[in-house]
Amino acid sequence: MNIYEAIRHDHDIQRNLLDKLVETSGDTKTRSDLFKELRKELTIHANAEERHFYKPLIPSDMMQDHARHGIAEHHEIDELIEKLEETEMDSSAWLKVAKDLKHKVEHHLEDEEHSFFQLSGKVFNDKEKETLATKYTAYMKAHR
Repeated sequence: MNIYEAIRHDHDIQRNLLDKLVETSGDTKTRSDLFKELRKELTIHANAEERHFYKPLIPSDMMQDHARHGIAEHHEIDELIEKLEETEMDSSAWLKVAKDLKHKVEHHLEDEEHSFFQLSGKVFNDKEKETLATKYTAYMKAHR
């Protein structure tokens, strides 16, 4: 497995959770459980990705701005999660912010999968891609 396959696997988990979350309504156990699971998944993923994907790219002139942009988007996602935590779950505002979060995360995942992955593929050799995947998946497993 390489770093791209490892990250894409977790992106699919995030997309699935986001799809389910925006289909919920009210202050229900289902909504609460899905939100907690999504929040944990996004947090662990962002940490693992920053350590084992973005950080190794920062020394590359070609990828430095992309890596910083990706990290900045992680912070924007964190802010939306905080906003959800501060909003009443049964309010219409909560669902609106959840949909904003879904849009932001999906945009971020598309950026990575359709731009960052291809560009960074020119920076990492095959061995590095496998080593990064091993470290990334170990981090995810340890923190899930």
